[in-house]
Amino acid sequence: MTAIRDAAVKYLGELPEREKPVSRIIAYGTGALSTAELVAVYLGNNMTAIADAEHILDKFGGLPGLAQASMTEIEMTPHFGPARVAQIKTAFELGRRLLVHAPADRTAVRSPADAANILMTEMGLLLQEHLRTVLLDSHNRILAIPTIYIGSVNSAQVRVGEVFREAIRINASAMIVVHNHPSGDPTPSPDDVHVTRMIVEAGKLMAIDVLDHLVIGRQRFVSMKERGLGF
Repeated sequence: MTAIRDAAVKYLGELPEREKPVSRIIAYGTGALSTAELVAVYLGNNMTAIADAEHILDKFGGLPGLAQASMTEIEMTPHFGPARVAQIKTAFELGRRLLVHAPADRTAVRSPADAANILMTEMGLLLQEHLRTVLLDSHNRILAIPTIYIGSVNSAQVRVGEVFREAIRINASAMIVVHNHPSGDPTPSPDDVHVTRMIVEAGKLMAIDVLDHLVIGRQRFVSMKERGLGF
């Protein structure tokens, strides 16, 4: 690996200025760069950065694996001290916040896939279960996506009042409940069905329509309403 890294460093050092990553971004935009080149620019754009970026992406199986890796795991990689690891985690956090806040532009949800596509990329990488609600106005436009619980989502822990608290505060007309399975398998559990039934019944009492409960896995999701589970 050291020999490969040294060869890559030598190659980058010999590149004409116009062919270096930052120059190509300026000339052609970020879409012209490979994933490793983009990571390298973020790490500092020096002559070792591309080799280090290629190594770290290979070690963790690409961006999804790197996003899931802990700071300690990344720091065990040569040439990745605390400052570099913090830069990587900052980049992922900025991307996560963009995904979360983009729906605030009043995106309309017309199908389970619409809601899943907004959240699946980010929630599919979470290492713990998160329960969120997609709160909608009378035209099914997104008002907010609050996180209700972090940790195991089961009927013993979920308090229905907490699920509806933010929906009532902002006067939402409907909601879609969403939670993830860190295992990557979105198959609903019996507890998922029980929790869904509790939430749907409470929604009827509060005049807030619970449109669906989505279970997010690794680039897959299940609509519990489409499967008739809890509805």
